[in-house]
Amino acid sequence: MAEILKNKKRILIIRLSSLGDILLTTPLIRSIKSRYPNITIDFLLKEQYQNTLKQNKYISNLFLYEDGQKILQQNNYDLIIDLHNNFRSRKVVNNLGVYSLQFKKNNFKKFLLVNLRINRLRSFPQIPVRYASTIPNFKLDDKGLDVFLPNDIKPNLKDGNKYIGFAPGSRHYTKMWPLEYYIELGKLLSENGYKIVLFGGKNDKQVCDKIKLDLSSSINLSNNDDLFKTAIDMKECSAIICNDSGLMHLVCGLKIPVLTIFGSTVKEFGFTPYKNQNVILENNSLNCRPCSHIGRSSCPKKHFNCMKELTPQLAYSKLKELLAL
Repeated sequence: MAEILKNKKRILIIRLSSLGDILLTTPLIRSIKSRYPNITIDFLLKEQYQNTLKQNKYISNLFLYEDGQKILQQNNYDLIIDLHNNFRSRKVVNNLGVYSLQFKKNNFKKFLLVNLRINRLRSFPQIPVRYASTIPNFKLDDKGLDVFLPNDIKPNLKDGNKYIGFAPGSRHYTKMWPLEYYIELGKLLSENGYKIVLFGGKNDKQVCDKIKLDLSSSINLSNNDDLFKTAIDMKECSAIICNDSGLMHLVCGLKIPVLTIFGSTVKEFGFTPYKNQNVILENNSLNCRPCSHIGRSSCPKKHFNCMKELTPQLAYSKLKELLAL
C-alpha cells in the first residue's frame, strides 16, 4: 500500500488530453478507489474529452479545464496527481498550492531513441504502469482499461452479422496505414463473409468517406466525435483493426480483440494495447524506426516502408490468428 495515500480524503488527478492518454489513467483511478474507498477522486480534463470519464463510477467530480479553476480552490485537496505535467497543468497545481506528484515523461530518453537510436526505454512498462509509478510504492490491480457507457444508447448495427471494425484515422500521417491497404483488406474480409464497419471522429470523416467510396459494402459510422455512439457500435464487432491511436485504447477498454498497426512509433513509448487481446503488426526490419514519438506529417526517408511493407495479406493472416485466439 502507498503510505502517501493513507488518511487522504480528497485528491485531484489532472490529465487534460487526449483520448488515449486519459483512458490510460483509468487503471490508476480504479486501483486507488478500490484500495482506499474513502478517498474522493476528482479529475480535471479538457471539455472535448469529458465523455471519456463522464460515466466513470470511481470519480466523484469531473471538472473542465475551460471552466477555470476557481471552484477547485474550494475543494481542500490533500493531494494532486499531475499526470499531464506540462505548463498548463503545472499552473493549476501552483495556483492551488497543494502538495503534488508529477508524472515523469522521460523526454530525454525519447529523444535518445528517436534521434540517436540509443534505447533506454527497452525495459520500461506500459503507460498505465508508468502513471501508477507517480505514486511511490503503488501497484495497479491486474485489470485493464475502463470504459463506462450510458444505458440509453442503442447500436446502429444489427445482430447476426459478422462485423469487423476499421478505425483508419490518426492525427499524424506516419501513424496511418495506407488507405488502399484498408480497402484491399476490406475486400478480402468481405469475400469471406465479414461486414466492414468504419469508425472515426470528425477528423477522420474524410478518410472513412474515401474508404467507403471504394468499399461500397462497408458501413460508415464515423461521426462528430460522439464517443458513446462509437463505443456502442464497436461492441458489436468481432475485432477492430486500427492504427496507434486513441481509438485503439477505446477498443481495449471495451475488451474487443484489436489488431494494431504501428508505423513510425514503437512499443517502447508505452502506448501498446493494455491488458486486452491483441496482435501488433509492425516492421522491425527498419533502422529508421522510430522517427518520432508522436508521429510526423511525412516520412523523412520518403519511402514510408514502416507501413508500406505491412501488406493487407499480412494483416489478414494476423487477423485470422487474432480471431482464433
